[in-house]
Amino acid sequence: MRLRVLGHSGPYPGPGKATSGYLLEAEGRGLLLDCGSGVLGRLGRHLSRDRLEAVVLSHLHYDHFVDLLVLRYALEADVKRGLRREPLPVYLPPGREEERGFLELGEVFDLRLIDPDEPVLAGPFSLRFVRTTHAVPCYGVAVDGGRFGYTADTGWSEELVTFFAGTRFLLCEAALQEADHDLRIAGHLTAREAGELARQAEVGRVLLTHFPPHYDLAQTLREAAESFPEAELSVEEAAYEL
Repeated sequence: MRLRVLGHSGPYPGPGKATSGYLLEAEGRGLLLDCGSGVLGRLGRHLSRDRLEAVVLSHLHYDHFVDLLVLRYALEADVKRGLRREPLPVYLPPGREEERGFLELGEVFDLRLIDPDEPVLAGPFSLRFVRTTHAVPCYGVAVDGGRFGYTADTGWSEELVTFFAGTRFLLCEAALQEADHDLRIAGHLTAREAGELARQAEVGRVLLTHFPPHYDLAQTLREAAESFPEAELSVEEAAYEL
């Protein structure tokens, strides 16, 4: 299995960057985790849309799903050209009715609500979900029994320590630095908290993501390394073997 980081900025992209989007590849198939601004164009460089099994939207904030709106146009073109016959499964949280209304236009998406009590099988990918601490309903995901995990957007939660315990490769948001004490209520981890989550969950490897474009990422890495010295910064369009 391979992870490709298509975009790691948030809540908006810096110059030449993209917001949240992560492609898992296995057995020639793909699973897209979030589909933020700029992700669709990068996806096309690495996987043809007919090989895409499903999309998982962790939550319905625009920096995590806005490119799904133009993915709709691409899929409609694929249907007309005979390249796709079945709607693309899209797993998403309940709520946010206005945003869901955008996705319900047309017939190329098969929208399926995430249920943390119900595992999902999407092609070669087996998924389990956990509710995170965020401003809107949001879910992290574990893939293939802990081979890979993605925290999505979240504040600190002991439940996440339990859910991701023993994960071999954790993609963990680190949207804040320690100086941003006043922003912690927004439902995001500081880099230090991301490292602490990795340490307490005893993960094998942690890759940090979801960076504001104005941040000094060297500082983000230093803060995470206080708790997890092996922490790494994600690199856009880099591939990681899982």
